[in-house]
Amino acid sequence: KGFDLPLVTLVVVILADVGLNLPDYRATERSFQVLTQVAGRAGRSPLGGRVILQTYEPDHYAIKTAAHHDYSSFYEQEMAYRREVRYPPFTKLVRLEYRHHDALKAEEAAQMLAEQLRHWIADDNKQIDLIGPAPCFFSRMYGRYRWQIILRGANPAEILRDRQPPDWIIEVDPSSTL
Repeated sequence: KGFDLPLVTLVVVILADVGLNLPDYRATERSFQVLTQVAGRAGRSPLGGRVILQTYEPDHYAIKTAAHHDYSSFYEQEMAYRREVRYPPFTKLVRLEYRHHDALKAEEAAQMLAEQLRHWIADDNKQIDLIGPAPCFFSRMYGRYRWQIILRGANPAEILRDRQPPDWIIEVDPSSTL
């Protein structure tokens, strides 16, 4: 990012769609951003340039709009998708993450908290979706197994007010769910 390589006239991206299917609601946005930035390396000089995207999903809107540097179309389609599946900015997220050196204990703690959260949501009669528990995408880091629970709704943090579970990392509006 930010490099001006005047002799670069060809940029080839292999598996341009690999980031589209990561389990993170911003995966499409990040893929579009990277593809647009990489494609911008070619053709900055009077020599012109070409960009080739190899993909298994050539009809995906992120691939198509990145290939044409069409930011506004990408934005419109991404916002329509997020509205449909109730992801930010149309709802808020809270991510709860548990880490433990024992894989079984990490899973058990996640299952126990999920059950407790289901009761709190029902008792408080809140419109909050509980996603998970599930292992994090990067399921083991620094020798610890990681499990997560995502809460989605208008104000999912309110279910945790005065009920913060010990030993859990809580992120309101997380930048990533990986």
